[in-house]
Amino acid sequence: MNILPGNLRFGAGQPVKRLEDQRLLTGKGQFIDDKPEDGALWLHLLRSPHAHAKIVSIDTSAAASMPGVTAIYTGTDLIKDDVGTIPTLSIFKRPDGKPMTVPPRRLLAHEVVRYTGEAVAAVVASSRAEAQSGAEAIVIEYDVQPAVVDPVAAVKPGAPVVWPDAPDNIVGAMSYGDAAKVDEAFAKAAHTVELDLVSQRLVPSAMEPRSTIAEIDQKTGRLLLHVQSQTPASTRDVLAEAVLKRPKDSVRVLVGDIGGGFGQKTNLYPEDGIVAYVATKLNRKIRWRGDRTDEFVGGTHGRDLTSTASFALDEKGKVLAYRVTSIGCTGAYSSGAANIIPLVLGPFVQTGVYDLPLVHFEVKSVMTHTAPVGAYRGAGRPEAVFIVERLFDAAARKIGMDPRAIRKANYIKPAQLPYTNAAGQVYDSGAFAHMLDRAVKLADWDGFAARKKAAKKKGLLYGRGLTSYIEWTGGRAHTEKVSLHATSQGRVVLHSGTMAMGQGLQTTYTQMISDTLGIPMDKIDVIQGDTDLAMGFGSVGSRSLFVGGTAVAVSSNDLIQKAREKAANMLETSVEDIEYQGGMLTVVGTDRRISLFDIAEKESSAKLSVDSEGEVDGPSWPNGTHICEVEIDPDTGVSKVVRYTTVDDVGVAVNPMLVTGQIHGGVAQGIGQALYEGVSYDADGQLLTASYQDYCIPRADDVPPIVVTLDDSAPCRTNPLGAKGCGESGAIGGPPCVTNGVMDALAELGITQLNTPLTPQKIWKAIKDAKVGG
Repeated sequence: MNILPGNLRFGAGQPVKRLEDQRLLTGKGQFIDDKPEDGALWLHLLRSPHAHAKIVSIDTSAAASMPGVTAIYTGTDLIKDDVGTIPTLSIFKRPDGKPMTVPPRRLLAHEVVRYTGEAVAAVVASSRAEAQSGAEAIVIEYDVQPAVVDPVAAVKPGAPVVWPDAPDNIVGAMSYGDAAKVDEAFAKAAHTVELDLVSQRLVPSAMEPRSTIAEIDQKTGRLLLHVQSQTPASTRDVLAEAVLKRPKDSVRVLVGDIGGGFGQKTNLYPEDGIVAYVATKLNRKIRWRGDRTDEFVGGTHGRDLTSTASFALDEKGKVLAYRVTSIGCTGAYSSGAANIIPLVLGPFVQTGVYDLPLVHFEVKSVMTHTAPVGAYRGAGRPEAVFIVERLFDAAARKIGMDPRAIRKANYIKPAQLPYTNAAGQVYDSGAFAHMLDRAVKLADWDGFAARKKAAKKKGLLYGRGLTSYIEWTGGRAHTEKVSLHATSQGRVVLHSGTMAMGQGLQTTYTQMISDTLGIPMDKIDVIQGDTDLAMGFGSVGSRSLFVGGTAVAVSSNDLIQKAREKAANMLETSVEDIEYQGGMLTVVGTDRRISLFDIAEKESSAKLSVDSEGEVDGPSWPNGTHICEVEIDPDTGVSKVVRYTTVDDVGVAVNPMLVTGQIHGGVAQGIGQALYEGVSYDADGQLLTASYQDYCIPRADDVPPIVVTLDDSAPCRTNPLGAKGCGESGAIGGPPCVTNGVMDALAELGITQLNTPLTPQKIWKAIKDAKVGG
């Protein structure tokens, strides 16, 4: 971890309004679709209508003669040109001990299609409409094969096979804990509780669908890729080295504004690769813009974890052992994080904020004939926290304990910190019981009975949900590089490899630099999304502030130190006698001084620059308690969240307003997961939820006022800012909190378990069946 001078300040605690908003809200954003046509050709992808089929033949003759059509490419063409495949991390073992094996992810399918929506041919034309018309004229003969869409069914004997080298459809497996000791604890336990749980597949719903432009710089011959990417550097490297097989420095990736990422925009997609390939092939600017259906059928999905989980408890509600078996679906292909999410990231936090050292987790990642699963806000942690929090509520109900009391009986105590959990992860800080106590008071826990009584008079069911969550942040990359420059024009410029996609990084980084250097915020520029200027890891896993911000803090200190050295030489004194304040470097005790920007002017490049690296000691562990109240109309099954209170530990919040906004957004997505959202395929692998007419996301009136309180009583100890990541917290605490609230409302009818999404139809049927059964 970087050690910085104690007198430096990093803008902590100031609710500065977002600097980005004036530009973005007045239509001055620089999104890919804002770029001028400039004679670009348009590319359109023809996608497979089948979930599993052999490609018998592709006839492009009619399409090639269509007006405006310039070129058509198939998988065979790409193989002839030795175009590579998109790599995945092959780091796991199958249950038989052999290395994992997955089908190659090609830019265009070759010989076999493995999910409905897989790209089969690319048509390039003068306009987008002409490219679409050309694609409609392509004739493809398919030999349709059996498909499997349910990951649980996929591992059963005789199931259709996605990839012949893995005949059981299992990609990889991981085991944690001691099975024998867990079995022994269950045999002796006073109480046991078991639930079958599903974190259903979701579609990330960014405001801006994916789009790509590629062109050849006519002066340098380099390939320029304009793309939406949370990780520009790795996008460049994969495209250059793995796909196009050319030197990395021959490719420049440029990312402008991104209308939402949520983890979905972390990988190089086949669409990006085919656009780049065609640009190099034709030496023309090529552009592709996905519509919303392209996102549903061709983008990565999230979640899709099926689990059976159980607790063994003593008479007082202390958990003696915790057992989970899970199947995580990867879809037909393995995206970069597809196997890591269920096999590693989920188990990292599966014990939550609880002292549960005796565990046995068995997890498999499994292929199906569906769209690939990738990172989506939380990536494994929402699924894992959902399991442990649903179990605690079920256990409390079975034993007859208060849901607060059973959690307090199992919380990690402050004296146990730093605490190593069952998956070997070290929690450096936290005050979990304290967070619960604050949330209980702020949520008016004692007033719940009166609100429930009032709802009952209206004929409504009323319930309360409680969740204590923890989040692992960092993306397994604990360093980040930045460059900071003071220019002769009187500006300070930051180049960072992290990527803004709605978090407000321009604001946060600017206020940190302004506070440390004493330079007005309107004199500071934050530049991201250019691999020629910055090559950091990027923005995944809520790492931008606590890792990227650490690099910003380091760079500010480095710039001051370099300026002091320059000033000492110019003013003919020792470095120790130079004092920096507000952009001025002064000889202590005199009026001799020089400005930071005057020093920059004397540099050969007319700027004073430092390249800095921020390093943290490990991940951060944001956590908190969420409490909600839910009302249900038993006549319609409609559930509505009417109150929502959170107390969140994000360590030291640089900008509390931005953190609160991040938590609001995460909770909204959590409400969507609990009540509304869910991908559905039919038995043949056709996507039934391919638009927002069929896939429901929360509207504004579905989200209640969310009261967020930030608690900084346990600052992070792994970075000099004391900050913890916050971007995914709401999406981790939200789903189990709302689900627990709905199940609490239904408990009086004897309904103990329903799987999300808790749609009106599902709840109405459960209520009807309970009344008939009763």
